[in-house]
Amino acid sequence: MANINNSNDIQLGRRAFLRGGTLVLTAAALSSRQLLAADDARPLRVGLVTDLHYADKAPAGTRHYRESLTKLAEAARQFEQDQPTFVVELGDLIDAADSVAVEQRYLKTINREFSAIGKDRHYVLGNHCVDTLTKEEFLGSVQQEKSYYSFDRGGVHFVVLDACFRSDGEPYERKNFKWTDANIPAAELEWLTADLKAADGKAADGKANDQPVIVFAHQRLDVSNNHGVKNHAEVRKVLEASGRVLAVFQGHSHQNDVKEIGGIHYCTLVAMVEGSGEENSGYSLLEIEPGGNLRVTGFRKQKSHAWERRG
Repeated sequence: MANINNSNDIQLGRRAFLRGGTLVLTAAALSSRQLLAADDARPLRVGLVTDLHYADKAPAGTRHYRESLTKLAEAARQFEQDQPTFVVELGDLIDAADSVAVEQRYLKTINREFSAIGKDRHYVLGNHCVDTLTKEEFLGSVQQEKSYYSFDRGGVHFVVLDACFRSDGEPYERKNFKWTDANIPAAELEWLTADLKAADGKAADGKANDQPVIVFAHQRLDVSNNHGVKNHAEVRKVLEASGRVLAVFQGHSHQNDVKEIGGIHYCTLVAMVEGSGEENSGYSLLEIEPGGNLRVTGFRKQKSHAWERRG
């Protein structure tokens, strides 16, 4: 039987307790620092969907318009698990209708589901978004102020482009355009040039700004066919001049495709509307690591990609 009155045991026990307490406190402090460091190293996450073409009408060819609601619901469940900082739909959220009232009803229905994913969300205008509606009507319904703009999140500069303009600079609206005539007008190109130059300024600590840039578009900037922006070469010249544009994410042609031009990755995402059943959907999670490496995790028919930042 142990002698609980032994003073040496008591003193040793007290010293051991103090040493143990100190070790516990030190471990807790280290744990907090490690958690902060881990948080800083965590990639910025962005949820991406495109070409839902939602409409309350029968399928046409491979496009199953009504099913985009259930497909988007599945994407929403995945994003709830992955917790992206924000979500982006890359255009053609709705399909064309024969009247403004019907088109607005389509938009209200699908946007109720999309807006439920999160407060921080962004809409790229697609040609079908403004087939019957004006840009002001579409943007007003989704509570987005502008059709092209930029914003910063987590040390990354993001740019949203609008190529829904005719060659003469007139904006798409109410069936006044051909979908093959997509352009970034002079005023938007000037804005883009100025925006990227402004973002090139010095960081707060006086060092050169190494902030990466990601661009979102609907019509493609990497092809010269009907799905491409007509003045894509001018736009790409501006993007390449920045030296910090890592990638452009786009939709419109409904297919998986990747190109690298001038050191920029052009990633075309698969359409959600194509095919019947959730297995024929497509959506993705973009992760941007602090160093600028990119990872796209594709779901269903969307392919996955990974790119390392150079330089």
